Amino acid sequence: MPPSFIRITLTCIAFLLLSCQKDIPHPVQFYHWKSQIQIGKTEKEYFEALESDKLYMRFFDVDLVQGNPAPVSVVEDFDSRILQATYIPVVFVTNRAIKSVGSTGGKTLAENIDKLISKMAEDYKLDNFDEIQIDCDWTASSKNMYFAFLEQLKKISGKKISCTLRLHQVKYRERTGIPPADKVYLMAYATSNPVEDDGKNSILDFDLLKDYLSTVDSYPLDMDVALPIYSWAVVTNHLGKSKLINGVSENELQSPAFRQTAPHTYELTEDVFLRGIYLNKGFDIRVEEVSRELLKDTRYFLESKLNRPYDYVYYHLDSIFLRRFTPDDLR
Repeated sequence: MPPSFIRITLTCIAFLLLSCQKDIPHPVQFYHWKSQIQIGKTEKEYFEALESDKLYMRFFDVDLVQGNPAPVSVVEDFDSRILQATYIPVVFVTNRAIKSVGSTGGKTLAENIDKLISKMAEDYKLDNFDEIQIDCDWTASSKNMYFAFLEQLKKISGKKISCTLRLHQVKYRERTGIPPADKVYLMAYATSNPVEDDGKNSILDFDLLKDYLSTVDSYPLDMDVALPIYSWAVVTNHLGKSKLINGVSENELQSPAFRQTAPHTYELTEDVFLRGIYLNKGFDIRVEEVSRELLKDTRYFLESKLNRPYDYVYYHLDSIFLRRFTPDDLR
């Protein structure tokens, strides 16, 4: 068989495979991650324009309060009629809360979480959901306790149980284990610590993402993919201490009060308020956000790796972030 014929055949096969991948559907959904529900005109317009039909709503967090797991930052009054959507309750559980229950306390924690979710669902008239999602950055040392808790929650709630999946839990799955969940949601963001100024975008570092997800298609559970559209500023004071201010973009720093000293980095030339927070002259500000191009590159990479249907779930439904993209940018 002539080499030219082999090359042409391989090219046709590659083209057909790529065409099949493009035909795989990827509906767009959203997270909502505020205690104060703020779904206004912009949020509704994007939700409808993208034909979304699910909103993954953080109901509350579970953390240690006086040494015991307890709900904190509980969502306040909410009118579910504002969107034509299925609302999926999401609960963030800290790793220390999971560790505190030991190997036998998972049942009590699951009962308490299910009870509060049920009450909130009744109060907010959310009667059409069949899934509960748990967000927890479990580790090798907490996996047994966390997995036992997930099993208890499934048994007690009678719902499908899904959980978030971080990058390190994909790459080091032999160490961190595979959760006993019906589905996982791959968090394709939060790739490093924002306080560590290593020159990388801590929200989404593309090279690190590619490294950690090189074998993601072999992950043995059904999967959707969460992508970031949020931004923040890392503010460092005169003592070298840093904190985050959510929602800041570089466009907000285009004034004489902010002197650019490096790419995405500024020094305050006077005392200012930034998103309601008072900052002193001389503080440094580093802005991290996700560009249209980075989001597009990330989707292309994921679609080349995950040869299966999955939803994109953007974090999160907030006009502050949505206005930086068009609906086409998010499709």
